[in-house]
Amino acid sequence: MTAPLTPVALGVDQARTRLPGFTVIDVRTPGEYASGHLPGALNIPLDHVRRALPELRDAARRGDLLVVCASGARSDTAAGLLAEHGVPAATLTGGTNAWAADGHPLDRPAACDTRAGWSMERQVRLTAGTAVLLGLVLGLLVHPTFQLLSAGIAAGLVFSALTDTCGMAVLLGKLPHNRPRATDLDATLAALRER
Repeated sequence: MTAPLTPVALGVDQARTRLPGFTVIDVRTPGEYASGHLPGALNIPLDHVRRALPELRDAARRGDLLVVCASGARSDTAAGLLAEHGVPAATLTGGTNAWAADGHPLDRPAACDTRAGWSMERQVRLTAGTAVLLGLVLGLLVHPTFQLLSAGIAAGLVFSALTDTCGMAVLLGKLPHNRPRATDLDATLAALRER
């Protein structure tokens, strides 16, 4: 019996030096991917990884896979799923956020641009701040129960920080202005087969 695969986590510098040898899979939503992704990355959202297993397995046989997301949480999940199916993959510690923070370029092709002019992080800050302010004002002027809205948003932000996830970003990503177009998974898988 073979030992189960364990995904390897690479730092930004390690990933950068090995980038030409990787097939990079970005598991974020299409809107997040369009806002900036590692050069040459293909977008296979996390909820489509199972469907892409045959192509990902073939790609891993031809070379190394690097799975990325915004912070590393979703890519860890994807790499774990791949490992369960015998597909070795590395992840980028800190995700595209760490990549960009180190000053490395992100591709933003015009064909994938969202209609939103603001980054997802800025949209989350605006939405959370507005909801907290609205809860406080309505709590003072209408009924104190409205302050629960502010408390709920605060609890969500704490949970988001502790788990390194953002449910509000996922919800905002579903809005029409944040969706460039649906992921053309068939085209992505065809491109993956050609690599």
